Amino acid sequence: MSKQSAAWIWGILLVAGQAASLVLVEAGPRVSYQHYRWPASPAGWAALVVLVVQAIVVITAGRAALGRAGTWVRAQVPFAIRLMVVAAFVFSSATASKSVQATLLELLAATLVQSVALGNVILLATAVTRGSAASWVLGTGSSAAPSPWRDPLALTAAASVFVVASLLALFVYQNHPHVPDEVAYLLQARYFAEGALWMPAPPAPLAFNLDLMHYEAARWYTPTPPGWPGALAVGVALGVPWLVNPVLGAANVLLTHRVFASMYDRGVARLATLLLATSPWFVFMSMNFMTHQVVLCCGLLAAVAVARVRDERARGRVKPATYLAIFAGGLSIGAASLVRPLEGLAIALLLGFWSLPPRWWEKLTSIPSFVASGVLAAGAVAGGLVVRPYNTLMTGKASYFPIMAYIDKYYTKGSNDLGFGANRGLGWSGLDPFPGHGAKDVVVNAALNVASINTEWLGWATGSLLVLLVAFALRRMERPDWWHVAVIATIIGIHSFYWFSGGPDFGARYWFLVIVSCAALTARGLVSLDRALTAKPGVPRATTAGLVLVLAAWLTFVPWRAADKYYHYRGMRPDVRTLAKTREFGRSLVFVRGKRHPDYASAAAYNPLDLTADVPLYAWDASPEARAEALRVYADRPVFFLDGPTRSGEGFRVVAGPLTTAEAQAFPAQ
Repeated sequence: MSKQSAAWIWGILLVAGQAASLVLVEAGPRVSYQHYRWPASPAGWAALVVLVVQAIVVITAGRAALGRAGTWVRAQVPFAIRLMVVAAFVFSSATASKSVQATLLELLAATLVQSVALGNVILLATAVTRGSAASWVLGTGSSAAPSPWRDPLALTAAASVFVVASLLALFVYQNHPHVPDEVAYLLQARYFAEGALWMPAPPAPLAFNLDLMHYEAARWYTPTPPGWPGALAVGVALGVPWLVNPVLGAANVLLTHRVFASMYDRGVARLATLLLATSPWFVFMSMNFMTHQVVLCCGLLAAVAVARVRDERARGRVKPATYLAIFAGGLSIGAASLVRPLEGLAIALLLGFWSLPPRWWEKLTSIPSFVASGVLAAGAVAGGLVVRPYNTLMTGKASYFPIMAYIDKYYTKGSNDLGFGANRGLGWSGLDPFPGHGAKDVVVNAALNVASINTEWLGWATGSLLVLLVAFALRRMERPDWWHVAVIATIIGIHSFYWFSGGPDFGARYWFLVIVSCAALTARGLVSLDRALTAKPGVPRATTAGLVLVLAAWLTFVPWRAADKYYHYRGMRPDVRTLAKTREFGRSLVFVRGKRHPDYASAAAYNPLDLTADVPLYAWDASPEARAEALRVYADRPVFFLDGPTRSGEGFRVVAGPLTTAEAQAFPAQ
């Protein structure tokens, strides 16, 4: 058998093994972290057999090659560093459970699965005789990375993210909010698009009760920061709110390439850009209605401006027009703070330091050396100050944010503040590991997020963090690499002061800004491996193996995650869109029976802003009082009752209607 044929066989075995491992993972559309489970079905037992066969084949057929790989690692990497890498490999392989025993058993199982996949990849890499695709990605000739607007890889990657994310948004996410935050964002974007900052108070508040809505005597509004709904309002105005994040995802690929081009050579910049664009975490974040892509876009716009200053400074002169660009970059930082204030602070700190001149501590008396940094800071302050008049309009105080007013009214005052204390947290069992916020919360939250990134960042069978760790293990870190280490440390460090880790919605989403640095360090790890593996000069074995892992993830992990988790995620379904047409609800009052989320939230997403409009109005049949209040206000409308997904066990189902007001009042309570 030729080596090229062997490479194909190892690639097929890798895909089969990863597919089998996913069969044994319990994830699903619930609000929970994924875990390995012992087989409980014929499919599960078949998957276990595939994994055992993969392990036997890898160990028996590759014993000699794996032995040589082990010898090479021992020669290249000191024992202490090997120990740290192994520890990180093991403890990031699975999600922690409440039971220590269950956690240790799952770590053992997950480590074995990842280790077999790693052995498979090593054998694939040793069989590689050609690396045409990897060579094209890494580029040849010039060491400089071209502009993203002229690089076919960057343009293709950005276009692919837009197309794939758009298709996922339509056919998996179904152009429908799934997380409670998304329902609030879309509602806020809708009234922003109408030129309003709030809505008139609902005439029957008990029946129109939604999460993340602040109710006052004469108005109600979403208390979340205005930045993301303001951006989403553009999509609402154009009739395509579901396209906003796919567009941002594509833009972020191009912006990332521009930043990487100023930090690395052509090969690393292109490879890191490709890794970002093929990241399942990144693509699924481009599918939803969440805030994270717009914050990343704001940060990258500012980073591009700082990179321009640094490039021109290195050439000896900063052009006057560049100061306008750096001020615009500062405005972008301010805009980020209008979306996620804590991440805006992190971006400001990081880019503020990156904008300083080389050896800045020796130039403290040279004011011209710090002009760019000052302009960046001025732009950030100017952009961020927009929130003060908004706060004044919403709460009466420039320094009192609407979300603070919301928490103070519906929870415990100060429970959502930064910092440590026994009063931190909103009582979300299952998502907040311990009451209050202290050191043990930081450790558990970090462990959950690291395991999540290891799964979601690249979706690789070996774990997504392995090659990133290689960048450290080979001890070939360069100045730009340490900058990315600082980015990761800052994002993690700042969020350690907040009681909530972000939960399982879309991976470690509160740490999403680390994704660009993960791409850079992973690319550097692959290229460093290519340079260290001298047995076959000219063949980028590590990068080729990385591309095979990307392909395997897109053949197995991405479709599995899309269908298993994000289709009807958290029980949210757009069924009422169809029911309203097929059952001809017309000018009716439609009571939704079930929980506030997902049952009522799914239907309420289709309520008009004007709750007197001649269209179906969806009310929550929360209690006899809520029903009576709504029937009194809307006594002239025919009434329908829907059972939501948590009651029907499937989708929305019409259980009664049209009824008169009297008939509706007598209808059995849920």
